[in-house]
Amino acid sequence: MTSDLRDQLRAAFRWTDPGDGSGYLVSDRSGWWRDPAILAGLGDGLAELFRADRPTVVVSPEVTGFLVGPLVARALGVGFVEAYRAGARRPIAEPMIWAEVPADHRGENQHLGVRRELVKAGDRVLIVDDWAATGAQARALRTLFADRYVGTAVIVDECPPEVARELTLRGLLTGDDIEP
Repeated sequence: MTSDLRDQLRAAFRWTDPGDGSGYLVSDRSGWWRDPAILAGLGDGLAELFRADRPTVVVSPEVTGFLVGPLVARALGVGFVEAYRAGARRPIAEPMIWAEVPADHRGENQHLGVRRELVKAGDRVLIVDDWAATGAQARALRTLFADRYVGTAVIVDECPPEVARELTLRGLLTGDDIEP
């Protein structure tokens, strides 16, 4: 990963005040998706974090994982599999495997599911997402692929160091890189 990509990510990121009197700021990542140079570099930048581990498939949780995951899969020359949130839409009419997410960064419980037939026994699974605050989604997905799990690549890693080590989680940026 080049320092140019890191600099571009920092420059295109903003913290915004939702204006609701809550006293906290909300991350605005829309600048990342709008900048063609960032989009051109993101797949390779995230792929380089795990290229030596030779993943054979990328699995990403919706919503923004569906944007970032295919970029990484393309850069690695591997396939992409969606991890859907339960209840977000009508049921998928194929056999699914599900993992419970005890509490995400908002403190909400979720279930993430992937189509059973899309991740094969010999696959080496790389989980990709834009942001990891607690590691809850990566931890849940890892339970589905424990013997095939390579690690998790994210744009921003805000996880405590022990969680990042446990999940073999690597990021392009840390929370300190974009602090308000």
